[in-house]
Amino acid sequence: MTLKDALEVLASSLKHDPRVQAIFVKGSVGRGEQDEFSDLDLYCLVDEKDLNGFLQSRISHLESYGKLLFLDDIFIVAPQILAVYEDMLHVDLFTVTETTFIEKDFFKIIHDPHHRMEKYKASQSLSLSPGEYQDAVDDIAWFLYQYKKSAARGNDLWSVNLLNHVMTHLARVLLYRYKPERAQLGMKTVKTSLPDAVIKKLLGIQENITPQKHQNAAVYLLDFLNREGDWMFRELPNPEKIKPLWDKVISN
Repeated sequence: MTLKDALEVLASSLKHDPRVQAIFVKGSVGRGEQDEFSDLDLYCLVDEKDLNGFLQSRISHLESYGKLLFLDDIFIVAPQILAVYEDMLHVDLFTVTETTFIEKDFFKIIHDPHHRMEKYKASQSLSLSPGEYQDAVDDIAWFLYQYKKSAARGNDLWSVNLLNHVMTHLARVLLYRYKPERAQLGMKTVKTSLPDAVIKKLLGIQENITPQKHQNAAVYLLDFLNREGDWMFRELPNPEKIKPLWDKVISN
């Protein structure tokens, strides 16, 4: 069965649950960008008074599609079941209330008989707020600072991990400039959202983030940040917060 088929089956089961006020999808399916490898980020809106009862019924709803190969009941932004079926489809079933709904990303409404989702439509966005942009720039400097200590210790594996953190935050910063309407997607969308020249430089850095070559990656990365740093700081709401540390880790 296809992703579309799975969504139809699961939505049909959930629609018959009177506690479910609305059903919607986020992620690539919510944006209409899904492909054969996409996961399904499925959301149910319930009232606070029905939350605990609905949480107990989630597995039976998920099993309406097929036998589960794996599941995990977790809580990150909301109660969530991570489920994998025998056909290797991955579904994340989130349960939100009006107080826990996060107004980010685009969503596609599957079922909303009482128009409960209408008030959230205007908030759909993948851009970074000024505060989120500040955090991303701060984290570039912070993880570079940690990287330099790790590299000096000779801890190559941990050094690679820290440089990958730098690249994750750098991706968001670059998207903030070049493709702000997709900046929340970070590294996922770099390949299709940044200028070719920038992508080439990032690939040159990333290809060297290995236990054997991470010091080369750091040299290329520092050169890149020295060239790009001026515009990054022009956009910061509070540049003096991170500038002293930035100057130390970029210049040394």
